[in-house]
Amino acid sequence: MTTLELRGVGKSFGPVLALSAVDFDAAAGEVTALVGDNGAGKSTLVKCIGGIHRIDAGEIRIDGTPQHLHEPRDAAQLGIEIVHQDLALCDNLDVVGNMFLGREKITRLHTLDENAMEQLAQQTLASLSVRTVRSVRQRVASLSGGQRQTAAIAKSVLWSSKIVILDEPTAALGVAQTEQVLDLVRRLADRGVAVVLVSHNMNDVLKVADSIAALFLGRMAAQVPRTDVNQTQVVELITTGRSGELGLPTEIGATT
Repeated sequence: MTTLELRGVGKSFGPVLALSAVDFDAAAGEVTALVGDNGAGKSTLVKCIGGIHRIDAGEIRIDGTPQHLHEPRDAAQLGIEIVHQDLALCDNLDVVGNMFLGREKITRLHTLDENAMEQLAQQTLASLSVRTVRSVRQRVASLSGGQRQTAAIAKSVLWSSKIVILDEPTAALGVAQTEQVLDLVRRLADRGVAVVLVSHNMNDVLKVADSIAALFLGRMAAQVPRTDVNQTQVVELITTGRSGELGLPTEIGATT
């Protein structure tokens, strides 16, 4: 089932047209890779989905219903979570503190319910088969890059998100840590979440994605099933925006 649909989305910043008539789908239980060169519009598109930018044209639908996203809180209430490249984690807090940051559980005595939060954090990590984080009471400052990424992804799962957008989750990670994060991305989709993976790493994209959407200068060059393309074709879409010469479908949901 298609959880997220964008139809004809446009966004301008003054005279600069950042997005033009963009169509995009992300289905529940699948990883949809969003690729494109620097300046293609990926960050703007993600911020529109996350309620950071208001769209100027088109429509955003969640589970088939048109939605008006005026701020990030609107997106969060609809089950949209973004794991930004900088992860937005607090080094001085432990994993539990970060996972519940701004959404802390309170006891009847109006104190922090540390036991309940710790238990929920452990259950969330266990549900994702995470074994790389030794303790949810570790300070984030002591975690490796892969462990930090895991904590950020688990935070999005904790709030029963329908749509999770991961912005370059393997950037600056080593080979082993990258494998761990990609495995976690796959498990997240297997839980029925619609995962959007924003990445420049073609190896990661081709390994974990179910479909690939390529932006070129603010327009959607093509969105196609992963099985329909190879790395050369994806790079061609990213660098030229041409899909017809490759024999690829240009309409979302079409097949060759």
